[in-house]
Amino acid sequence: MIRAVALALLLAAPATAAETPPAETPLPSAFDAGWHGQKVCELLFDNAQMRTARCKFPPGVGHERHFHAAHWGYIVQGATMRITTAAGTVDRVLKAGDSWWSDGIAWHEAINIGPETGVYIIVEPIAAR
Repeated sequence: MIRAVALALLLAAPATAAETPPAETPLPSAFDAGWHGQKVCELLFDNAQMRTARCKFPPGVGHERHFHAAHWGYIVQGATMRITTAAGTVDRVLKAGDSWWSDGIAWHEAINIGPETGVYIIVEPIAAR
């Protein structure tokens, strides 16, 4: 439970002015961001109420800097991720079965530094777009 709360706090921190990137450098959404030109998230569902994606991070693969609208996330397969935000960089061991809610985040980026492939499901309500 503590791990899930720590994950939620890290991933769900609301955007603040200090975290907002300059307007001249628009960032992709989590659904559109990739890693070295390759997509890491596959769109699973998209309708008028929500969209859902599965994001997969093999060892050494990350998610370039991106923003998140409000969303719910679920870890299908755990991994050790190095996550960078405006507040700094932390390493987190993310466990299968953990989930979180986020009101959105101005930006973050991550890389899988562990030996296991991480898989997440992200569900974004349409109102968040």
